[in-house]
Amino acid sequence: ARNANYVGGDIACGAASGLQLLLRPRPTLFPYRTPHPAVFLCSSATPPGPGVHGMSGHNAAKAVWRHLRKG
Repeated sequence: ARNANYVGGDIACGAASGLQLLLRPRPTLFPYRTPHPAVFLCSSATPPGPGVHGMSGHNAAKAVWRHLRKG
């Protein structure tokens, strides 16, 4: 109740079901990129979703690497 970031009291970015897993944080083929070229997302709001596996950060790092290789 004290932290507005906990949607419905869920510390894992709200519901993780159905299309929520595919369309987070927005419908795009590149969910880790943002309009700003130096800002990438690696939170549990990005695929594959919330958990302690660290794959969101791993996938974001790969997206950054691909971006840097393109120049």
